[in-house]
Amino acid sequence: MTGFFFKSIFRLIALLPLRALHGIGALVGHVTFAMSRGYAARTEENLRQADLAADEKHFAALLNQAISEAGKGMVELPWVWCRPQEQVCATVKSCHGWEHMEAAHARGKGIILLTPHWGCFEVVGLYVGQYLPLTCLYTSPKQDWLEKIMRGGRERGLARLATADISGVRVLFKALKRGEAIGLLPDQVPSQGEGEWVDFFARPAYTMTLSGRLAQSSGATVLLAFAERLPHGAGYALRFEPLPLDFSKPVPPQINTALERVIAISPAQYLWSYNRYKIPQGVMPPDVNKEQ
Repeated sequence: MTGFFFKSIFRLIALLPLRALHGIGALVGHVTFAMSRGYAARTEENLRQADLAADEKHFAALLNQAISEAGKGMVELPWVWCRPQEQVCATVKSCHGWEHMEAAHARGKGIILLTPHWGCFEVVGLYVGQYLPLTCLYTSPKQDWLEKIMRGGRERGLARLATADISGVRVLFKALKRGEAIGLLPDQVPSQGEGEWVDFFARPAYTMTLSGRLAQSSGATVLLAFAERLPHGAGYALRFEPLPLDFSKPVPPQINTALERVIAISPAQYLWSYNRYKIPQGVMPPDVNKEQ
């Protein structure tokens, strides 16, 4: 009964135009920030840690924008998942760097798309899935009803999902072997044994090593892919950029540096409320690792 209720709410929200949803989302973001101390504290702490503001006045304005963008990200999900794929993709007003996707596809070694929690990363998978086979790694939500909506919203066209476990990693390897594209959230906090401590905006963050291992073993082309949310619900601007990796050096720091550069394009659109600096269960804190 609960699942049916929430699914109905999702579908009703999706009926609203994107412009209206982004307006509502900005309000929702501020209400959430005001009502949840933990959410507010983490958002402000992470943004301040990044040191992207010139002074306190600039920081206050940036924080205000980030709160609004986070709310837009929450409220736009039903629209992105429940509207027809072609309608969602039609909101992509510009796409820069698609030639890199075409060149990588022609190489036949596979493509690794790294898409951070920035802008509307959901749109990237739907857009790519119009043209090329794409398998994205994902973590199952705790709610069964949300799992069904999520899979239904993401697995459209040529896009498919793989669970974030050993079996899912095998699926990714096979996709690359076929010369297909895979998608990863490189700033997702991995489980014990699947990451290492690497600075992210000058603070140690447990960072996945999977993307580097996949790239080195497969010879796949690595691209950064991100969708900037345009003002006033006007749609999205997509970008695909090559990320050449030097495998003679540690890969995770190279990826984090690239992510910092992407985030600096429009800092307010990064999901600062995400607990990027958490310590996964069973993982020793970074200061303990340094001592050893």
